[in-house]
Amino acid sequence: MEQEQIKRTVKVEQMDELLRLFGVFDENLSIIEQETGAHISADADSIVITGGEEETAAAEAVIEKLLELIRRGEAVDRGRIRYAVDLAREGNADLILELADDVIAFTNKGKRIKCKTLGQKKYVQALKKHTVVFGVGPAGTGKTYLAVAMAVLALKNREVSRIILTRPAVEAGEKLGFLPGDLQNKVDPYLRPLYDALYEFLGSENFKLLSEKGVIEVAPLAYMRGRTLNDAYIILDEAQNCTIEQMKMFLTRFGEGSRVVVTGDITQIDLPQEKRSGLVHAMHVLADVEGVAMIRLSARDVVRHEMVQRIVRAYEQYASRSGKEGKIGDQG
Repeated sequence: MEQEQIKRTVKVEQMDELLRLFGVFDENLSIIEQETGAHISADADSIVITGGEEETAAAEAVIEKLLELIRRGEAVDRGRIRYAVDLAREGNADLILELADDVIAFTNKGKRIKCKTLGQKKYVQALKKHTVVFGVGPAGTGKTYLAVAMAVLALKNREVSRIILTRPAVEAGEKLGFLPGDLQNKVDPYLRPLYDALYEFLGSENFKLLSEKGVIEVAPLAYMRGRTLNDAYIILDEAQNCTIEQMKMFLTRFGEGSRVVVTGDITQIDLPQEKRSGLVHAMHVLADVEGVAMIRLSARDVVRHEMVQRIVRAYEQYASRSGKEGKIGDQG
């Protein structure tokens, strides 16, 4: 039996709204139709949606919220459209507007930084409230970038007096010996993503000045041993490549007035097979400890190119089918 066709209309206030919503060569329109299954067209002052009950309801909710975003001066791109559709299917289309309200930081060039997904918003809220935060999820979810943004904000607000960023250099043994320069030169390639994020928020000159003063330190995890880090915002990146011993050492370094963020992706553990991931282990050990927040981001929180999201999901599905998730869990 053929499904009854429903027709819905959404009023448009200005023609410019229509142009921005539909995109260049109706690119955005095609994505909305593809994602919702509804047919969408436009007349002089409204958008016409036809299709099944569920399809038209989802498309109407998405279009109304996207138009509201456009009226607030927000850009509408493919990632935002797909995320809005996901929320609409869950009956949570209104939540997409919450993400447009909060500016969490500004880059050195004045660009406003906002959370793009509800997972990111939950993560940022945890960074504001908790002393120790674990941000775990796949590549492209903004784990490190948002942590650096909040660290710079805390420094500018004088909530801390310095920022310390660190990563384990998994191959800090024989293979690094072939690279030219001293130890800092050898480990710098591992720390490059942290430098990039700091440059964006501080600018290269300001970063260099603060580094020379010791206000900002970017160093391999091995440099943390034996130290007590007071009044600092400390970020451990790529924590899935810490051993249990390294993680315990790191988590017992911070002192009065300090805050700690641990980020990682437990699907990309590069440790030798016989070594257990300190990140996976810590997530079990500290799950119920007061003051520690565990935020898990997923493929839907990926904010890089849409192909990254597809690739992450494909790997997750493959791992699920082949039982690899159990294998990863054994690391704990």
